[in-house]
Amino acid sequence: MTVQALRVTVCAPVASFRNPLFAGVQVALPCPPPATVGGMLAAAAGGWQAVHPGTRFAMAFHARGTGVDLETYHPLDATGKKAERTPRNREFLTDVTLTLWLVEDVDLWWRRLRRPVWPLRLGRSQDLVSVQARRVTLRPGPGRQGGAVLPEDVGSAAGGRLLRLPTAVSFDRQRTRWDGYRFDVSGRSDAEAESEWADEDGTAVALLPSTHPGQFAEVGA
Repeated sequence: MTVQALRVTVCAPVASFRNPLFAGVQVALPCPPPATVGGMLAAAAGGWQAVHPGTRFAMAFHARGTGVDLETYHPLDATGKKAERTPRNREFLTDVTLTLWLVEDVDLWWRRLRRPVWPLRLGRSQDLVSVQARRVTLRPGPGRQGGAVLPEDVGSAAGGRLLRLPTAVSFDRQRTRWDGYRFDVSGRSDAEAESEWADEDGTAVALLPSTHPGQFAEVGA
């Protein structure tokens, strides 16, 4: 059975996603964590209080290039106070395209993304994005991996790197939910993924876990 979805294309000239698993060094991720993307959607809605806790999305990502620049790093010492500023190399991605699929509240999200409440950013606060959205029809069944970011269980037979990414961060930022995801940096993988649906171009559309911070209170984490 086909399903109507909103396909959202997010573009930016530059983006950078620091891997929070590494402290004291700038290690970059090859794709945005689901928590980062969920935060962008919350900005469009006007805050997490306007987002249903069960909201989920599927996503794919591709960057046409990479680079390295020098960034001033503001570390904390053992007591939590700011230490001396330190210059460090920072990896970044160029000409990036993030594709999202939303299968619930399609009309609501179309309105929100057409007129977002807050500026939409991807990664750092200065990395503003452009957004286009259109309605598409998804067919049921598996799809091609391509640049899809797949939950670990869905992408078990697919290729690419296995990444440990933040799925959700609590409101007080003291707790983080981590999950495993599969991602092919080249975006050209023809491996078949056991996704719920496939897009019109055959790309796998696999819903990721909820990124809503409210889930921590629900499970008592």
